[in-house]
Amino acid sequence: MFLFDIYMIIIGMLILVIGVLIGVAYLTLLERKVLGYIQIRKGPNKVGFMGILQPFSDAIKLFTKEQTYPNFSNYMSYYFSPVVSFILSLIIWMLIPYYFNLISFNLGILFFLCCTSMGVYTVMIAGWSSNSNYALLGGLRSVAQTISYEVSLALILMSSIVMIMDFNLLLFSYYQNIIWFFILMFPLSLCWMSSMLAETNRTPFDFAEGESELVSGFNIEYSSGGFALIFLAEYSSILFMSLLFVMVYLGGFNLSFIFYLKVMFISFVFIWVRGTLPRYRYDKLMYLAWKSYLPISLNFLLFFLGFKIFLM
Repeated sequence: MFLFDIYMIIIGMLILVIGVLIGVAYLTLLERKVLGYIQIRKGPNKVGFMGILQPFSDAIKLFTKEQTYPNFSNYMSYYFSPVVSFILSLIIWMLIPYYFNLISFNLGILFFLCCTSMGVYTVMIAGWSSNSNYALLGGLRSVAQTISYEVSLALILMSSIVMIMDFNLLLFSYYQNIIWFFILMFPLSLCWMSSMLAETNRTPFDFAEGESELVSGFNIEYSSGGFALIFLAEYSSILFMSLLFVMVYLGGFNLSFIFYLKVMFISFVFIWVRGTLPRYRYDKLMYLAWKSYLPISLNFLLFFLGFKIFLM
């Protein structure tokens, strides 16, 4: 019986990973289509019906290209950092609260914070091991950026945790039957949204890969499979952060069509922001994180602690 349970967990994880990879493939297609229409052009529409096979065409092209690497790079860390980045982005998906057959984390939010904190090392090592000044600058920017917003990121989450007094993501749905936390914690939920953009290195906070000033940043020396894995890790993180936002702020987890619509809408917001906002200035993000989000999140944390003690 015990072996059967293990097999079921492994099969469930495989199905989850395949589902995530297909979701990532079509998120890239959605992004290219939406950006195309924002810029008054078509986007991919030739491969397959209405461009529907374009993601698989891109995948085949990327993984069959020649794998190049700089002569003076630190080869082992250069080679393995995209792999570790991709594995980390898939491991976080084990957090989805299942009702059957898979894992239900009692300390899910702690696990999430640990995994996202590890993600910065892969970017830093990718930048450093490439032995390129542009890549190194991108890696250093990523480290400074992560330190800035992850402090307030954890504190914003703390307010939600104080309200439910648990780290289990499944419990968020029980406490949001009457009112969503998005409305209850209105400024905080928007702070969390922009922190999500910084977490996933997306416009307007894509400093680690600033094309205009760093010629693509930390991933400049990557080609073929390494570049594809970095790309997959980023888009997998976007999907997961959308899912987490819905679980924590938009009514919690339930296996309904409305839940998936919410996740799709938040993923669309990531693309929408990319199509409409210019890149933020680097020092302005530091200013925003330390002088705006940190005081706001601390004040709200104290307020919700007082509110909880008053109710007790």
